Amino acid sequence: MQCPGQDSRYWDGNAIFETECPNCGNVMEFFKDETRRRCKACKQSVLNPKMDFGCASYCPYAEQCLGTLPPELVMKQQEDLIDRVAIEMKQYFGDDFKRIGHATRVARYAVQIAETEDGNRAVIMMAAYLHDIGIPESERKFNNAAPKYQHREGPPVARKILQRIRVKDGIIDEVCDIISHHHTAGPDESINFKVVYDADLITNLEEKNKEKPMSEEKTKKIVEGSFLTPSGRKLAEKVLYI
Repeated sequence: MQCPGQDSRYWDGNAIFETECPNCGNVMEFFKDETRRRCKACKQSVLNPKMDFGCASYCPYAEQCLGTLPPELVMKQQEDLIDRVAIEMKQYFGDDFKRIGHATRVARYAVQIAETEDGNRAVIMMAAYLHDIGIPESERKFNNAAPKYQHREGPPVARKILQRIRVKDGIIDEVCDIISHHHTAGPDESINFKVVYDADLITNLEEKNKEKPMSEEKTKKIVEGSFLTPSGRKLAEKVLYI
């Protein structure tokens, strides 16, 4: 079934219209279902100024309906999914506000680190929100939330959440891989893993410092030798030294 908004049977006299190219001012003709058209004068690819992309920002079938999506929509779609993952995390933890707060802080630091690291924002943010999602099952099954149990129980829970909101398989696989060993960094980790690892480490150190403050000397030693990205180390210095 075709989306009614893109089905020509429902079109009226406004289905074809003219607009000026924002680059050179040349008059261009658009059909309402075209996402883009190339200007004949300057060859610039121009986004349809009247097309309503509202549904495409969240619909998993948007590319089938509209064809290749403009970068603006791909970004919007990604941000909407990240927001949904955050909501799913909060719902899963329920009234465990300590876990919710921890995951939210990890995500906040991950955003800051990712600004200067060449990673995949969707993978980083989803993994940041879900990195500890295995804790409830670990505690239920083993009465223990040690990393080895989190690493085992987290990926299946994360996969169910991400599949339910229709995240792409490749992203799901990488997010689950990060969760499966997020406390243990290997020698050949991806930049996405490193960003999440560093964000989690900053949060853990910050929380421990509040419970039992460390000396500045000990803090500096940990920061200098424990972080995987330059941006993570720099942010840790800012968060932990001030």
